Amino acid sequence: MNIIIAGAGKVGFNLAKTLSIGHNVTIIDKNSEALHRIQESLDIMPLRGDVEDSQTYANFTDKDIDLFIAVTNIDNVNLISIVMAEAVLNIDRKFVRLQKQFFHNSDIKSRLGIDTLIFPIQLASKTISSLLAYPKANNVKFFKYTDHKLISVMVSSRFVPQSFQSQHFSIVGIERKKDFFIPADDSVEILPNDLVYFFGREEEIRNICQKLELDTKKEIQKCVVFGGEELGVSIAGELVKIGRDVKLVEENLELCELADEALGGKVPIINSKYRTHDVFEDEDLDSADIFIAATNNDEFNIIKCLEAKESGIKKVVAINNEMEYYNLMHTLGIIVVRGPKISAYNTIIEEVSSTGIVIQKSYCGARAVVFMRKVFRSSGLVNKKVKSLSVAKSKLFYMRNEQLYLFNENIVLQEDDLVVAFCTVRESAKVKQWIYEL
Repeated sequence: MNIIIAGAGKVGFNLAKTLSIGHNVTIIDKNSEALHRIQESLDIMPLRGDVEDSQTYANFTDKDIDLFIAVTNIDNVNLISIVMAEAVLNIDRKFVRLQKQFFHNSDIKSRLGIDTLIFPIQLASKTISSLLAYPKANNVKFFKYTDHKLISVMVSSRFVPQSFQSQHFSIVGIERKKDFFIPADDSVEILPNDLVYFFGREEEIRNICQKLELDTKKEIQKCVVFGGEELGVSIAGELVKIGRDVKLVEENLELCELADEALGGKVPIINSKYRTHDVFEDEDLDSADIFIAATNNDEFNIIKCLEAKESGIKKVVAINNEMEYYNLMHTLGIIVVRGPKISAYNTIIEEVSSTGIVIQKSYCGARAVVFMRKVFRSSGLVNKKVKSLSVAKSKLFYMRNEQLYLFNENIVLQEDDLVVAFCTVRESAKVKQWIYEL
């Protein structure tokens, strides 16, 4: 594909790094220093220019652009870049990252013919609120073609090792002492402090989570959010919408006032110096059911989560802004939620990788991938006998009438079947080729 990325910040750089494998990528920005760093480390074409100027795109008029991705840090610039680029180029698909929630309720997507709008702050906020519907879970992923969920749970340190098997779910990943693996079968013994990934029927997995996670209450009501910038305010707002009691803590008085205005006075705002540990007792924060550290500083988020644990809060969540802190957060028993920039990157990569044929999602901090393909009437797969794939560190299934079956032998596919594959990132290229070529 021919891909243009507008914006050479962290998201633009990581997108270029991933998409440059197998695609022709050009990244455009005014910042010559950022472009120089990219040129030194990536085999792509950096172009210094104004993404809001149509003349910047004059060099590309002789080719079709398969994908245009606008990920600068300014919403208006992203939107104008789409208009300017399309004025002179033939663009197939357009992805735009936006920060302001205002645009979510507008018709800007249809007006500008944008294929995908990414609201990273909302993505992170929604992830937090979904955790409250699954109080024993670490993360929950939903899928387009099935009610089955991919749910992870952190096993209690007090758990007695044992195995679980069921017709209604399968274990599709275990993170154990920094190592991740996909067990060959469900008879694997689960150990204390494992992070286990289940795929299957929601209620069945909920029941198992109750046996594995012995610390968190069955219902989460009292919530504390640390960090009064846009993300923290967005998270607090989502939690209020679903009827939870929320307190927000912020050290900057001006941000406290802005947060109070944005939340309509529905959330108590505590103006406190972050480094004052006494705030947990003084403000009755230690009685919370969940604690969320939502600042832009991962080290600080980790510290506050450890303080929250020390104060007796059982479920602690840290926003992860830098991937290098992901493993440390897990090791410390902290639930990790992707920050806005990581959310934007992952969402765009999943959108690019997914097609009308195959859905692709990453899990376990992008160390593993799930592929899902539906058998449509017009696909040519109906009544076709297909071979399974023998690949280490992977697990293949087919689903029929919402029943989950191991795909370990040749089968004849039927209309509306789903073929589902879980694999490590290292094996993902082989699995992806197989599922596309069924």
